[in-house]
Order: sequence, then structure tokens, then C-alpha cells
Amino acid sequence: MLPSQEASKIYHDNYMRNSSAIGVLWAIFTICLAIINVVVFNQPYWIGDSVSTPQAGYFGLFHYCVGIGNSDRELSCQGSFSEFGSIPSGSFKAASVFVLISMVLILGCIGCFALFFFCNTATVYKTCAWMQLLCAVCLVIGCMVFPNGWDSEVIRDMCGEDTGRYALGKCSVRWAYILAIIGILDALILSFLAFVLGNRQSDFLQEELKADNKDFAVSRIEIRDSRDPRFGVQRFH
Repeated sequence: MLPSQEASKIYHDNYMRNSSAIGVLWAIFTICLAIINVVVFNQPYWIGDSVSTPQAGYFGLFHYCVGIGNSDRELSCQGSFSEFGSIPSGSFKAASVFVLISMVLILGCIGCFALFFFCNTATVYKTCAWMQLLCAVCLVIGCMVFPNGWDSEVIRDMCGEDTGRYALGKCSVRWAYILAIIGILDALILSFLAFVLGNRQSDFLQEELKADNKDFAVSRIEIRDSRDPRFGVQRFH
């Protein structure tokens, strides 16, 4: 084996070991992001009551529960994504759609993991990176559009008259909204990492191809010289 081939093999082994470890971590956190996205979409704890609110209750993207009368324990729950008209605000409907799209994108990204066995690794990484980036964009839009619906009548009844667009009044932000923001950061980081892994994979394949072509050319010259002494000894007449 030629020295350049030995160096290429060592580099290849180290690269594959490191990239495999990083790729596994990337895949694990992608699955975690999918779980976050599913929870954020389904849980009705984006905003909720506080000690000083006129009524008890909490709101999600499409499902919400509010207190009946002055009772803090009896809640009337309404809203379903399958019954789109029951969502109390157009902004809530738009936010629900964008978060749903982000959830579909990240679940589709997980489905693309199977392509690692059939397609070029760099292509799969870059495809997943674009899907994760679009997932982050949809989550950002959902989180920005959702507060635009805080001026709806049902929220004003729960949070007080000071409630308006992007003004929550006496209510407070709940954990699902915070989790959605964490999901945005997670999606952006994973997208960047997938782009890096995809580009490194492309660069490595190009370098490996150049090294193989160079070694093949050198070996052909050595074989030619060993078979034909005219290329090894210069004759003078």
C-alpha cells in the first residue's frame, strides 16, 4: 500500500468514527425535537390564568378551558383542530396551521433517516437540514402570530380588560409556549449541524476521489516503468 493510501485510510477511519458519533447525537436530538413539537401542538398550556385573573382557565393553539361563573374548579373546555371553526381566533387558527406544518416537517425528517441506507449521505443530511430550517421558520411564525389573537373576547373575559394584541393583561405565559421557543432554538442548531455534516461529507468524498485518482495514476506509471526499461533508462546514441 502506498504511503498516500495509508494516510487516506487513517483519515477515513478517523472521519467516519467522529462523524458517526456526531450523526447519532444529531439524530437523537432530532427525535427529541419531534417530541417537543408534538407536545407543543397538542397541549393547551400556551397561556393561562394567574392569581388576579377574573376567571380560571388556560389556552392552547386550538383547545382551551375557561372557568364557569366564579368557580375556580369547574372548567368548560372547547376547541378542536378537527372542528376548525371552534377555534376562537383567526390568529390561533393560523398559528395552529404553522405549528402543524412544523410538526409534519420534523416527522418527515425522521422518516428520511431510512434514506441513509439507500442514498448519498451528504444529500440526506442537506435534505434534513432544509426540513429542520423550515420547521424552525414555521415555529417562529406560529409563536409570533399566536399573541395577535389575545384580543379575542373569550381571552379578555379570562385575562381582564387590559388584554389586547400582544398584551396578555393579567394572564401569564405557560410552559408549552416556552417549550415552543426552545424548539425553535433546537431546530436552528440541528439544521446548522446537518448542513455542516453534509458539506463535510461532500468535501471528504471529493478529496477521497482525488486521492484515489492520484494513486491510480502513480501505480500505472510504476507498472509501466517496471515493464518497459526504455522509460527507466535513458539511452544515448
